[in-house]
Amino acid sequence: MSKEKQFVTEITPQGEDFSRWYIDVIKKAELMDYSPVRGCIVFRPDGYEIWEHIKEELDRRFKETGHRNAYFPLFIPESFFQKEKEHVEGFNPELPWVTEAGGELLEERLAIRPTSETMIGHMYSKWIHSYRDLPVLINQWANVVRWEKRTLPFLRTSEFLWQEGHTAHETESEAREETMRMLETYRSFVEDYLAIPVISGEKTPSERFAGAVDTYSIEAMMKDGRAVQAGTSHYLGNKFAVAFDIKFLDRDNQQQFAHTTSWGVSTRLIGSLIMVHGDDRGLVLPPKVAPTQVIMIPIGPPKTRDAVIARVDELYCQLKGAGVRVRVDDRSDMSPGWKFNEYEMRGVPIRLELGPRDMDNGVCVLVSRVSGEKRIVAQADLVSEISRMLEEVHHEMYEKAKSFRADNTHAVDTLDEMKALLEQKRGFVTAGWCGSAACEKQVKEETGATSRNIPFDPAERKANCLCCGEKAEHTVVFARAY
Repeated sequence: MSKEKQFVTEITPQGEDFSRWYIDVIKKAELMDYSPVRGCIVFRPDGYEIWEHIKEELDRRFKETGHRNAYFPLFIPESFFQKEKEHVEGFNPELPWVTEAGGELLEERLAIRPTSETMIGHMYSKWIHSYRDLPVLINQWANVVRWEKRTLPFLRTSEFLWQEGHTAHETESEAREETMRMLETYRSFVEDYLAIPVISGEKTPSERFAGAVDTYSIEAMMKDGRAVQAGTSHYLGNKFAVAFDIKFLDRDNQQQFAHTTSWGVSTRLIGSLIMVHGDDRGLVLPPKVAPTQVIMIPIGPPKTRDAVIARVDELYCQLKGAGVRVRVDDRSDMSPGWKFNEYEMRGVPIRLELGPRDMDNGVCVLVSRVSGEKRIVAQADLVSEISRMLEEVHHEMYEKAKSFRADNTHAVDTLDEMKALLEQKRGFVTAGWCGSAACEKQVKEETGATSRNIPFDPAERKANCLCCGEKAEHTVVFARAY
């Protein structure tokens, strides 16, 4: 069997075992490796570079809306968690504790940061004294630890990377406006940058962030039909302000508690983009975050090799100068066919081929990873053609994912209908819900699906609850989720 065939057959087909396909792809594409610590992974350079591009773009957007970066300690005193009971109850099962340091037992246990509301609340109480100190708009890029029982690289690990925004405001309306502004920032980023269509909406009370008044999310559909919560934004009201004494003198010289928010996305976005766009040949990376956007492969007989590589190098410099992330694979011990398969597997958006005949004609061949289309373009127009093709690849990826979601979203009227549907099909289910926690729990127990969110703009509003048949207060998206 040829190397080309061997390379692809080492990836399990999605239809055979999606989870196995996912692990095969991320390891084969060298995005990560397992560490010796349970539930923790090592980000290899390509995997970490995807995160760097995500981080750079989000950081730019945050700063445009007036946020600044800061950094807070990894260790949080146990007493901080006791101040907000609902918060500690929500995180307690996942908290790792430091009890000893320097060979001595600590006077107070220290939690390893699962999230930073408590630490930041403590600091804000020291910094905020007057309405003139507000708003406080701070973001933190950090690692957090949640001791997950079941792990999956990028999507759910014991340690992961994220950003967490924490803001404090003078009024409820300002804080709520901030909450929705950041949710929209996430939606536009995920759709416009990662080519992932999402559903924006409000979480049900049982799915709210621990300690929040209201939680909002964007939900994405993976190719196996499961959901991933791609980002969340929380209105925390006065809960943390009361717990941590974040008070200020208002414009009438009266003491008031601040209104706070928090919001975050994490490296699960990497897992999401892999599961949304990948196929049986491997990764399909959105051009805006792909470590390599264009791979250049010189082809032809040995006697023309030097001349072809010299021209490839010239074109490489043009693309590099235009800001394109481009690489050249001029290895002579690997066939062009093997290279084609390798870079398809790695998800590189565009492959550029150049041979002696192309040189004679002043052209080169561009191949799209998404559509497989081959396009012959003039070398003189290469920079503009590459730019246009990268935009086309992004658009095609987004539309493809959007069509997949539409084809795998089903509306039901009853729980029995939902159970029968999920036995035969995958995807999201929209249904009416009366607002009762008991009905929501029944759906989860009988189908394994959880409420993802109450979409702001559902395609159809349901009249009755799928469980009890009473009047529906909301139309809800349900799905089995990661």
